[in-house]
Amino acid sequence: MEKIRRREFLRSSGLSLLPVIIPAPLTAAIANSQDNIPPDLPMVNFVSDTLLVNPGEQLAQLQKIQQTKAIEADFYGRSGVVAALEKRCADIMGKESAKFFPSGTMANQLALKVLSGENTKIFVQETSHIFRDEADAAQSVHGKRLMPLAKGAPAFTLEDLQQAVEYQEKEEVFHSGIGAVSIECPVRRCDGKRVPFNEIKRISEWCRQKGYKLHLDGARLHLAAAFGNIPLKEYAALFDTVYISLYKYLGAMSGAILCGDKALTEKMDHLIKIHGGAIYQNWHNAALALDAIDQFEARIRKAADIASALFNRLNKRAELKISALPEGTNIFHMKLQPGIDLAKWANILRTSHNIVIPRRMGEDVVRLFVNESISLRDSSQLYDAFVNSLEQAKKA
Repeated sequence: MEKIRRREFLRSSGLSLLPVIIPAPLTAAIANSQDNIPPDLPMVNFVSDTLLVNPGEQLAQLQKIQQTKAIEADFYGRSGVVAALEKRCADIMGKESAKFFPSGTMANQLALKVLSGENTKIFVQETSHIFRDEADAAQSVHGKRLMPLAKGAPAFTLEDLQQAVEYQEKEEVFHSGIGAVSIECPVRRCDGKRVPFNEIKRISEWCRQKGYKLHLDGARLHLAAAFGNIPLKEYAALFDTVYISLYKYLGAMSGAILCGDKALTEKMDHLIKIHGGAIYQNWHNAALALDAIDQFEARIRKAADIASALFNRLNKRAELKISALPEGTNIFHMKLQPGIDLAKWANILRTSHNIVIPRRMGEDVVRLFVNESISLRDSSQLYDAFVNSLEQAKKA
């Protein structure tokens, strides 16, 4: 995706578009900021998993792709660039087949529906998107019963799962059957923490011994792979199905891909149709994602290395402490010393250096998101911007 420039962003998008593109707390601040920065200075944001782009820039990217190679339209998600994206994702994940979905929720839900068959119980993390954020679709639409594990934690252990299964088998009078196990990795509600890879391996081995199907909600799986230094195929090999998002960091406006066996993905066209997800054309999202996906892993690894070096250098100063999380990905915790005015610091960074950080007033921890934008500027330039603005933000 072409790098964003702040003045172009404000001109082309308009204030009515800002709430959609930028997190709400930043909207007013960016709109009211002064133009004290060079017009060609790329924005570096620490508030998102991805670059902050607007519709005009996405259209420009589509035109650039079209000029390189004509985009072939799909027909209700079949053929064309959608088919090319599906094949590429299947190859990247080491799976036999892949299917485009209009949303991640639909991909998760229909994967679990098919994997579980006539059995109703599906074991999930209590903190997972499937349990917390999919409007009870498993129960209300698909007749499945979600069994949450490890309340408040990013991961359950094999022992947690075994105990839960044993309890259901012993205590239920009328057995309804265990359909599937789902793991989200990384877990957004837990600041992007990963499920320990060795634990996933243990769970996968046991599930295969027992005949339980295993689904991976890998909406942000590339982040887990990059920051955990574990190849995507190694993750995917442990699961029957894998979902990845196309818009969280791959440049699309929406969409998802589900990878798995061909026998499973072939069932999805009909299921997508009867659940209202058959969209006439999806080529625009597929083209953007296909353009981004091949080099994304290398780009996000580069961003991770730059962030690590920058944060280590900043940590030598007394004013702040930036910490990686155990089993973390692209979210870091920053604590400021009492003498720093966070709102003032954020404003100086934004208006003078085109760097956007969260303004979380009243909280001890500021969450910094690392994404590709950190690679758009020289690391020493970023360090100087942080340090100079820190000096100006010290309370009198």
